[in-house]
Amino acid sequence: MPFATAVLVGLVVLWPGGAPAHERTGVGFDRQTQRATVTTVESVSCSSVNASGDTPTGDTSTAEGSSAQQQANGTCKKATIRVDTGKDKGRTFTEIVQPDQSRQLHEGQKVVVAYEPSAPKDLQYSVTDVDRRLPMALLAGIFAVAVVVVGRLRGVMALVALAISFLILNFFVLPAILQGSNPLVVAVVGSSAIMLIALYLCHGLSARTSVAVLGTLISLLLIGILGSLFIDWAALTGNTDDNTGLIHGLYPTIDMSGLLLAGIIIGSLGVLDDVTVTQTSAVWELHDANPAMGWRGLYRAGIRIGRDHIASVVNTLVLAYAGAALPLLLLFSIAQSSVGTVANSELVAEEIVRTLVGSIGLVASVPVTTALAALVVSADRPGAGSAAGMAGTTPGAPVEAGAGPAAAGARAVPARGGKGRRRRR
Repeated sequence: MPFATAVLVGLVVLWPGGAPAHERTGVGFDRQTQRATVTTVESVSCSSVNASGDTPTGDTSTAEGSSAQQQANGTCKKATIRVDTGKDKGRTFTEIVQPDQSRQLHEGQKVVVAYEPSAPKDLQYSVTDVDRRLPMALLAGIFAVAVVVVGRLRGVMALVALAISFLILNFFVLPAILQGSNPLVVAVVGSSAIMLIALYLCHGLSARTSVAVLGTLISLLLIGILGSLFIDWAALTGNTDDNTGLIHGLYPTIDMSGLLLAGIIIGSLGVLDDVTVTQTSAVWELHDANPAMGWRGLYRAGIRIGRDHIASVVNTLVLAYAGAALPLLLLFSIAQSSVGTVANSELVAEEIVRTLVGSIGLVASVPVTTALAALVVSADRPGAGSAAGMAGTTPGAPVEAGAGPAAAGARAVPARGGKGRRRRR
């Protein structure tokens, strides 16, 4: 209760009330966009297009394996695009797609177009991306159905908790950072709120859930301390790509290294929840299976389960980063850079620190949560079932197999053929 109260106070004090307004730069994601449809596509000569001064689409990247025949013949595509949203709804413009571009347009395709009001009228709109809303929404629907079908009520609660997590990120964490609040404090308060809501909503108000909450909190504190120490020591600025550079340009007061630390804490939270809940449930089930087991025995048994969990989770984190950064790692491989050179670059060093600090927090959460769970379950339910089962037994007398509650309905009755013979009924 004190921890939940502190989180609530933090939410009230730091609540931003919305992100601050700014003048659009027209760079990267900071552009006005609308949805549009490719109405017609026709083949034209690239030489005639270049001579007429028509401009190609905004995607000018090349891709190995693109149509060599089109390049040989100098055949381009001229696409007519219709704007479907905004004040210019119904307006059309043309885009020239070069044959070596990775993204080719086809008739009926839904696209996203950027709008630049200061440009000449015939150049105000340009295609920037494909509209993927429908397949993404369908995939999200399949995910939700799968979670509900398998998880049932727990699955529904998990989806509700997931929606609340996104709301906290969108309406508290991100606007509060943009308003100039300390990113570390915002991340701690926001992560704590997400943790409390998600764990108690999905697993109920119980001592078991509270142990998982405490284990997660202690591990998050460790991650915050280690992250702050090594980010400062390694001189990581958090400004390593175009997106972070744009954020720093729009909001110079944001502490980018603090933003990096906030990302480490929020990114570690989801895996921490998994580890702490699993360890707590394992200790509770071990106690239910053998109520006579003391807290030391529960801890030893739980930590054996935790070692398997640690091995799989740490491997998962490393492979997840390697998969996400595969293009970057390929570039380093092409350049024949040494492992030390690659690891020393800030772009990779950030991810190494993120992965290792998060992994240390995960490893520490196993013994911490297991010890807390063993102590709490032993104190809350000190082998009551075992004591009840032995009640009424003469000390030192052997206990027959089958004796206990299952035999309560059987009584001895005299049998024919002798006073000392009995039969069970």
